[in-house]
Amino acid sequence: VQLQASGGGLVQAGGSLRLSCWASESISRFYSTGWYRQARGRQRELIARITRGGSTDYGDSVKGRFTISRDNAKNTLYLQMNSLKPEDTAVYYCVKGRNQVDYWGKGTQVTVSS
Repeated sequence: VQLQASGGGLVQAGGSLRLSCWASESISRFYSTGWYRQARGRQRELIARITRGGSTDYGDSVKGRFTISRDNAKNTLYLQMNSLKPEDTAVYYCVKGRNQVDYWGKGTQVTVSS
């Protein structure tokens, strides 16, 4: 499988970005897909995930600001990020797995300026 994330970039605080993650296989087959991020000098952090059945889960730091969604027809996972803060600056990774992540896509850099 391949997971290709895109949509990162530089944005001012308070702005929005939408990340996309295209999968080379049908994402509806995966038990769970989601997004992690890693800021410089910090551990990877779960941002959001969505199960095959559509249940969603968010990290506390992004609840109410970020929304995960998917388009099964396009094999694409999305992360809508609103009200961005400088502390959201990180490399964002698209992942899949079940009880734990079993595949990490290449990351996309998000930089939020103050």
